[in-house]
Amino acid sequence: MRIVLACAAYPPQGKGGGPAASESIARALHAQGHDVRVITVADEETHEVRDGIDIRTLRSPNVYWDYWKENPLYKKVAWHLLENGNPRALVRMRHAISAAKPDIVMTISCENINVATWLAARTLGIPTVHAVQSYFLLCWRGSMFRDGVNCPRQCRSCRYASTGKRLHSHLVDGVIAESRHMLDRHAEAGYFAKAKQKVIPAATDWPIKEAPRPLRDTIKVGYIGVVTPNKGVETLARAAARLGEQAPLRYLIAGSGPSSYAEHVHTIFPNGRCQSLGWVDPKAFYPEIDVLVVPSLWGEPFGRVCIEAFSHGVAVIAARSGALPEIVEDGKNGLTYPAGDAEALAECLNRIERDRSLLAELQRGALKRTRDYSPERLGSSLETFLADILRERTGQAQPARAT
Repeated sequence: MRIVLACAAYPPQGKGGGPAASESIARALHAQGHDVRVITVADEETHEVRDGIDIRTLRSPNVYWDYWKENPLYKKVAWHLLENGNPRALVRMRHAISAAKPDIVMTISCENINVATWLAARTLGIPTVHAVQSYFLLCWRGSMFRDGVNCPRQCRSCRYASTGKRLHSHLVDGVIAESRHMLDRHAEAGYFAKAKQKVIPAATDWPIKEAPRPLRDTIKVGYIGVVTPNKGVETLARAAARLGEQAPLRYLIAGSGPSSYAEHVHTIFPNGRCQSLGWVDPKAFYPEIDVLVVPSLWGEPFGRVCIEAFSHGVAVIAARSGALPEIVEDGKNGLTYPAGDAEALAECLNRIERDRSLLAELQRGALKRTRDYSPERLGSSLETFLADILRERTGQAQPARAT
């Protein structure tokens, strides 16, 4: 197949896990033998071929590209309104898609490339598949989290502010997500009403560390990510405080956030038992810990840190929030507890401290689970789904692979 991947961000542009996930999908499909052409947006237009993948960057059709930077309120309002169906995006994406002559278009997130991409593909008679990786279509904040709690459903303001996104989603032929949680949230809000659905988890291309992990007298408990209230780091701190200074546990916090909040959290941990590392290379971090805690309060769309930890044989203790229970199987590769419950998290930590054989069993289960997130499995699943959509939409069998 000749596949156009229209990505909200693609390395080296963008921040967070989104760009990495887009590249992972592109590489997985390319490895399956398909002709992959990436279209993304940034401040400047560029064109390159990297690792056999054609990457074309367009200048953003919206009022600005980098929505991580602080922008004036009037520009933010204009940006969000245009994300409901941007005429300039329609023209630019239609031209770019037409020039690529793909068999199928796959959008990965849709900030800046815009939901108008779906309309552009439809006017060209090309099937479309969307990969959901965030709450952007549902929530103008992009989080479905407000005032310290998860939104049980799309609120009125977000529903009105996302009307164009919802209507455009009815043009999509297929929709995939890394978790059932994300597919269900969008379906409940009336998105992708006509689309075929499938859960296709993300992949980690990190090599699996098969060697047994060393037994230590003191268990090293890790957290990696931003240090903000919605990530639940304070729950971990309060659980540690319950266990006290005498527990043979040491806490390593990798990441940063607002300095006042990070300092507040650090003071809750038992004296001398927590080390704040700041931003570190994840590949250097995981070998240093025995168990990873993912204490998120907000509904995580997936939880990439879990599968990264698994690839190093690190068991995970995760809050039952969002998609995390779909990855962490209680008693097999980790433990789970109710989000925000410091007492329950303390009991999980106490269990692995008292029963080192349980910890070793969970670590073995983590390595075994990693195989479910291989690039080969991702590529095969994507290929099958795209071919099914192409056949159902056009009546054609899958075109020959690129040579």
